[in-house]
Amino acid sequence: QVHLVESGGGLVQAGGSLRLSCAASGRTFNSYRVAWFRQAPGKEREFVAAISASGGNTYYADSVKGRFTISRDNAKTTVYLQMNSLKPEDTAVYYCGAGFVSSAFYARPDKYDYWGQGTQVTVSS
Repeated sequence: QVHLVESGGGLVQAGGSLRLSCAASGRTFNSYRVAWFRQAPGKEREFVAAISASGGNTYYADSVKGRFTISRDNAKTTVYLQMNSLKPEDTAVYYCGAGFVSSAFYARPDKYDYWGQGTQVTVSS
């Protein structure tokens, strides 16, 4: 069993930065692929970024490529999402998910077994 807790969200002006953290408990976390998804009101959960268990492979949605960076520190069982050049359309609740997910399905939220409670990110124009 893995318990995930997101933090780092908040209110920021357009062009600003935030760093989200996904802290995990559970010894198997370091074996899991981890991804960030986001969900805006009235919209479906949307893939943002994913990272392999080793941290050697990362994947990004086109909408965030070049602005967001996902990383992980397995010694701290924590995954990060550095978000730069934020835009109002980045406003959403951000969730981290973890699980044994094939690289073919990294963008599929239904493939992740464990989820945090989410952290709100609001970008003002």
